[in-house]
Amino acid sequence: MKITGAIGVCEALLKEDVNVIFGFPGGAILPFYDALWHYPQLRHILVRHEQASAHAAEAYARVSGKVGVCVATSGPGATNLMTGLAAAKMDSTPMVAITGQVARAFMGKEAFQECDTVAMATPVVKKAFLVMDPNDIAWTIREAFRVATEGRPGPVLVDLPKDVQAEEIEFEYPKTSEVRPAPRASASKIEETARLLNEAQRPVLIAGRGVHISRAWDELAQLAEKANVPVLNTLHGTSAFIRHHPLAMGMVGMHGMYTSNLATVEADLIIGVGMRFDDRVIGRPGSFGTNAKIVHMDIEKSQIDKNVKADIALVGDVQETLDALLPLVRHEPRHAWLERLADLDHGHPSLDVPDTEVVTPQYVLRELNKIVEHSADPVVVTGVGQHQMWAAQYMFMPSVNSFVSSGGLGVMGFEIPAAIGAQIGRPGATVWSVAGDSGIQMTLQEFATIAQEHLPVKIVIINNGYSGMVRQWQELFYDHHYKAVSISSPDYVKLADAYGIAAMKVTEKDQVGMALATAANHPGPFVIDFRVSPEENVYPMVPPGASLAETVEDPRVVHYRQPIHVWPEGLVSYP
Repeated sequence: MKITGAIGVCEALLKEDVNVIFGFPGGAILPFYDALWHYPQLRHILVRHEQASAHAAEAYARVSGKVGVCVATSGPGATNLMTGLAAAKMDSTPMVAITGQVARAFMGKEAFQECDTVAMATPVVKKAFLVMDPNDIAWTIREAFRVATEGRPGPVLVDLPKDVQAEEIEFEYPKTSEVRPAPRASASKIEETARLLNEAQRPVLIAGRGVHISRAWDELAQLAEKANVPVLNTLHGTSAFIRHHPLAMGMVGMHGMYTSNLATVEADLIIGVGMRFDDRVIGRPGSFGTNAKIVHMDIEKSQIDKNVKADIALVGDVQETLDALLPLVRHEPRHAWLERLADLDHGHPSLDVPDTEVVTPQYVLRELNKIVEHSADPVVVTGVGQHQMWAAQYMFMPSVNSFVSSGGLGVMGFEIPAAIGAQIGRPGATVWSVAGDSGIQMTLQEFATIAQEHLPVKIVIINNGYSGMVRQWQELFYDHHYKAVSISSPDYVKLADAYGIAAMKVTEKDQVGMALATAANHPGPFVIDFRVSPEENVYPMVPPGASLAETVEDPRVVHYRQPIHVWPEGLVSYP
């Protein structure tokens, strides 16, 4: 039986186990939406802006483990997707974007809402397809999902001219696809890694997003516990290793924990597990881990030696590599190393901020953490900026794969659409969206999507009246030249009420805990506008051009200065 190309797309999506699509219709994609009318099993989430559909699809993919799917029309619909696709590419998230295109006869003629979507998308996706023959639809969709999930995951775009969607075809979905097997790390290099780990006096593990992608949470924990090795994490490695674990040290890098940063300086072995050694982690190029042997586990060979020279490269799936490494590793007490790190943490408590009478962002997030760390299935989603760094520092997530943020591209406005995707991807979870008052105004139209879909997302707005991270840099590095960073906000309580969402404003410290508890217990969506002290800075901080050894702490914190133990020559002493 013949079917239209658009119905073929729907059938192909079902074959790929898709049940949720995020999108916004328009003229060139209408044949697909007409076909979608016949497929109620394909739940469509109507966003209010196409960028939001990409961010929602990304968060959905991250928390569900499935491929995220977003849809847009030609021209402005497709161009609006690009930020979200670039973000997914940087953060290794499997997605398939389907865009409408003008009919083939009008392509290249500056037709209404025409643009060269494939040419525009190619730099920000793993692969982009333009389907000119409707008989190629089945193969193309199958190939798009293969490419999106194979190796290092990422987004793929499929561009469908309007008449290609409308033509009739004989539909047959490919039964198999030529999936290239993941590379496998060399057995001899795994053995050499085990030898280095068994002999190391001061080893550390750094967990990145690859642990989540490979679902290697148990293997990472087993290695850490068996070898008695402290675990640091990148921003995307947050919740890869339970933060309350005695071996967990928290985030490393520009706004990482002081002890985590100093651990990389003093370590004699650093094993990067599914992370890129990107600029926000390593500090000044050439200064990272100079006293250590470096082992780099990554599925993508091109990441090896890109930013940090590896002594051993383990190119392969992280879970498989850890599985092979585990039997070769022996338990070592490492008392001196763990005591040294405990001393550093005691002397340089990165999360101890002086108590004040005003509401500070740190206090809000510390109070939120009291709820999150005792929740059954919480998910925290953030935007980008100061609130993002504070959330990564203060949220001690009790379950794995429960922290979602925009890392590589750093997209302001990510927090609300991503919370939508996370809530739909994990419907039983309590999803907290930690938002900045600057970023939230880029995508707050998605309050309408939250309301229409009855999603019980809890939105915590850290409202300091500034684009906070930019203001912090202007204060510290541009002589307090505040320019274009003071930002006004709407009355978020009135705005939420206009959408039918419960909300409250908090200006007093004694209201913070009550407000968070109210939101947590409310059955639907809830918005809290926290009016916080305007000029708080995120510490610790590695200044631009500095090494991790030069991590700057909050000047208000009084440090314990005298080490308890005597350490081998060459280790960094307390400042």
